[in-house]
Amino acid sequence: GCCFFLRSNLIMAAIATAASHLGFAIEHCVIVGSGPAAWTAALYAARANLKPVVFPGRFSETLLSGGQLMTTTEVENFPGFVHGVTGPTLVDSIRDQALRFGVRIATDNGFETELQKFDDMVNVMHWQSVDRIDASSGSPFTVYSDAGTSLKTRTIIIATGASANYLGLPSERQYFNRGVSACAVCDGAAPRYRDAPLIVVGGGDSAMEEATYLTKFVSTVYVVHRRDKLRA
Repeated sequence: GCCFFLRSNLIMAAIATAASHLGFAIEHCVIVGSGPAAWTAALYAARANLKPVVFPGRFSETLLSGGQLMTTTEVENFPGFVHGVTGPTLVDSIRDQALRFGVRIATDNGFETELQKFDDMVNVMHWQSVDRIDASSGSPFTVYSDAGTSLKTRTIIIATGASANYLGLPSERQYFNRGVSACAVCDGAAPRYRDAPLIVVGGGDSAMEEATYLTKFVSTVYVVHRRDKLRA
């Protein structure tokens, strides 16, 4: 009886492995994104034994894995870092913490559960993006990668973040994080902006919230808007 039980387990394990390789296995949770929200979701899902798969997105000129924090220099308002932390370092720390609990990253070489620290860029270049999601039949959903592979999952968490709306001026890139910012809460208290005149471009709710916040630190806030009235 014991021998039969062991052989049965081996057979079932072999079937499960084969099904996984053939794409028949159904995942519990797939997470799309690579910023703090995505890795935090992955951390909680992994600790709940859901064995999540993360599609961080393939590195390109328009996609920088890690979200907007990757373009942030000093983060001083995140708990636990007395002297502040750079955006990329914070993202790496959250990601590494998630990987510690068995989070799997979808790559061209299969699922990865750890990173080769000596060359992070090599890893990032092989991370897969989600090409499309078929939810027409409900759960389980089918996730198609940009590499032509697919998998089925019972749940999907979309954590693709946001991007700032810039004016499109050539000088914006030149002076990015050196006088040009897209986040007053992130950068408004920095020494470079204190007691200096600043311009806020926009007339919506976000622009007014940013402008009001900046009045705590700067000498003057000028609001530049393309209409004769504010949309806020």
